[in-house]
Amino acid sequence: MDHQKLTEERMKRAAAIAQAGGLDAAISSGALPPRADVSLSEAIVLGLLVQGVRNYIGIFGHGSTDVGEVLRVYAEAGLVKVFPVRHETEAVHAATALRWVTGEKSAVFTSIGPGAMHALAGSLAAASDGLGVWLLVGDETTEDEGPNMQQIPRTDQGLFQKLFGTMGGAYQLHTPGAVIEALRRGCNQVDHPYRAGPFFLCLPMNTQPVRLPNFNLAELPRALPPRMGAAADGGAYARAAEALLRAKRVVVKVGGGARGAGPELLEFLDLADGFAVTSPLVSGVIPFDHPRNMTVGGSKGSLSGNYAMDEGDLLVAVGTRFVCQSDSSRTGYPKVRQVININADIEAGMHYGNTLSLLGDAALTLANLNEALRNKGAKGGSGSPWFRACRAKREEWDAFRRARYERPTLFDPMWDREVLTQPAAIKAAADWCRENGAVAFFDAGDVQANGFQIVEDDRLGRTFTETGASYMGFAVSALLATAITEQPFYGVAFSGDGSFTMNPQILIDGVAHGARGCILVFDNRRMAAISGLQEAQYGAVFATGDSVEVDYVAWARAIKGVTAFHSGYSIDTLLNALNQAKAHDGLSLIHVPSYCGPDPLGGMGVFGRWNVGNWCQDTQALRHDIGL
Repeated sequence: MDHQKLTEERMKRAAAIAQAGGLDAAISSGALPPRADVSLSEAIVLGLLVQGVRNYIGIFGHGSTDVGEVLRVYAEAGLVKVFPVRHETEAVHAATALRWVTGEKSAVFTSIGPGAMHALAGSLAAASDGLGVWLLVGDETTEDEGPNMQQIPRTDQGLFQKLFGTMGGAYQLHTPGAVIEALRRGCNQVDHPYRAGPFFLCLPMNTQPVRLPNFNLAELPRALPPRMGAAADGGAYARAAEALLRAKRVVVKVGGGARGAGPELLEFLDLADGFAVTSPLVSGVIPFDHPRNMTVGGSKGSLSGNYAMDEGDLLVAVGTRFVCQSDSSRTGYPKVRQVININADIEAGMHYGNTLSLLGDAALTLANLNEALRNKGAKGGSGSPWFRACRAKREEWDAFRRARYERPTLFDPMWDREVLTQPAAIKAAADWCRENGAVAFFDAGDVQANGFQIVEDDRLGRTFTETGASYMGFAVSALLATAITEQPFYGVAFSGDGSFTMNPQILIDGVAHGARGCILVFDNRRMAAISGLQEAQYGAVFATGDSVEVDYVAWARAIKGVTAFHSGYSIDTLLNALNQAKAHDGLSLIHVPSYCGPDPLGGMGVFGRWNVGNWCQDTQALRHDIGL
């Protein structure tokens, strides 16, 4: 069949699907036969379509031209949307943010070689934070006629698949007829209800256009993986309830797996006289001002959160992976001797010793545990010594925070004047986001570490802090999601100058696709998080800053369609800039010169331990001494 004939048939097929409102509807109505001659590339697009994937983000190259041709036809029919961008890492971050904020699925497309490798790097955030994204990456040809340009320069087979398989799921479509199994495996990864992640379809350049004659469209996988039920009982709930009632100081670590368990968690905290220490991933799962919320804990946790971790005698872990910063490199609970772990993943669920593991859905399992507590006579209340101690420490933390907000500027010799501190500026901007219904994204670095101690979310979905990979440039790239989504929102990226310059192409791509949001560039000309770590560990700062002046306002204004402002040097001028930015129907940037220095009022402090640098020996020794 010649190319023109193939294109005509593809266009008719796409039109029939669009008119019927979907592939299955087109087949059932008779508008489309149940079998068709399709290329491998079209089978993939059809397979993703029935799984709800309609957004494609990325960069075409010689390794993806056939996929691009299929997407051209399907985009013209209105079945998919294609968003070409200027960097593959940006594409993956935008797809990740879209899935996180709205639940909408996307596929990232790349060429072979460097583009695919950029996407691999960016997928670390999706893998770390449990967010499903498809990646369609070009691969070397299968007939081994000689080295392909941009392949990994070795003679081994399937090297890209092996490489990508270390990050998530991966399948090389060496054999076009295996497309059904590839799509099924990808669905199980991308739509996993508890531990989703990236899935790489490695597409050899010579198999993409291969025809699949008389292809059975009913074979395309449609069913999504189901959620689990509550953890099995067998007496486990009664034992857990008895342990909780015996404990004097219950601390509850709330991880990303508890996103959907807010009501059950609140009831549990009261019944068990427990206090929550939250992950930045679940800001708002319980309201910030709830009396049993001790806020974040860990190596960069809060004064109150780390107090609860240090003093608790029984740990209830809900949907957490125990990342090093989350539990102070396994030293976060020095007085805990009993763990109750509620998790849908067996590895995370059995992380600590002396664990009673309840493997199942967090919300359903907590509901059963609440019932077991009530059956054992738990009444909750707020009169215990543990309640009074935790409330006193939370009030101390709130006073600590207020002291920083009440001194919004400090003198910085680099700027040769007083400039805004990050705590004060982040607090004002985060409050502004909450009041204006804007979604806040936090980039890696000092801005992130300060930010997750500052935000005061009353519900999920207000703040997204990418702490799983702590990927510089994620927040600014995430703003592209505002242009892709069918559920419009206004986004604000809280980004340090280092993170912004990792992914500045958002200034162009945001205009190209109609993003609506604002980039706050907190500029201290330093890698302040690392500078602070160096100072704390070795008493010296080295190679974590520069003296290069950048006019970020002029840079942004150089892109037609972007507006930019200077924050000024007060909270009032910063808020005025934010209001002006939101009035612009598009993308904006605000340059915020920021303090960095030894004054404790310039940051939120550090209250935990961490297995890095010259702290390793002591931290590891403490971990083994605790023996948990």
